[in-house]
Amino acid sequence: MQLLHLGDLELTMPLAAAGGAWLLAARAWRAAAAWTVLYGGTIALVGGSKIAYLGWGTDIALLGFKAFSGHAAGVAAVYPVLGYLLCRPGGRGLALAAAGAGLALGVVVAVLLVRQGEHTVAEAASGWMLGTAASAGTLHQADTRGSGTGLACAACAVAVFAVGVALMQWAHVGYWMIKLALALSGNAQPFPWDTC
Repeated sequence: MQLLHLGDLELTMPLAAAGGAWLLAARAWRAAAAWTVLYGGTIALVGGSKIAYLGWGTDIALLGFKAFSGHAAGVAAVYPVLGYLLCRPGGRGLALAAAGAGLALGVVVAVLLVRQGEHTVAEAASGWMLGTAASAGTLHQADTRGSGTGLACAACAVAVFAVGVALMQWAHVGYWMIKLALALSGNAQPFPWDTC
């Protein structure tokens, strides 16, 4: 389903960078720092869990858990923050409603990931919770008076997004995760997981 592509790393990573650029341009230092640490931590946990499974076959069989869902985490982290930033000129209430819609979109993507057989309930739900923690922590640090609504903030975000999209076109993250998993584990082949 096309909706699942909203969680592709090639889209969410540039969007996350754009959100960070917006916050920096707005001089929302605490929110920018929170976003950097929380989103970066989310990506590190998702990637680390996938590398651990690919290299060592770590899983929790009882829960059907191999690794956090990166798609669910990405949607729940990025879209609430972007919704908040884009709708902040309309007031904090509208901005929080947009953030809530972003979280709801994350739930929809998580459910679709399970229905399509891409992830188990445990993987999708835990990914969504990671992303939700990142977005909620960032929004908690957002200034109640606003997070920059000027043209400069938007222009900065668009420029960073464009550069991010271009860079992600050749990143091949999945390939490098497998290479790193094999290098760290010493195994000749990764543990199989088609949807990783």
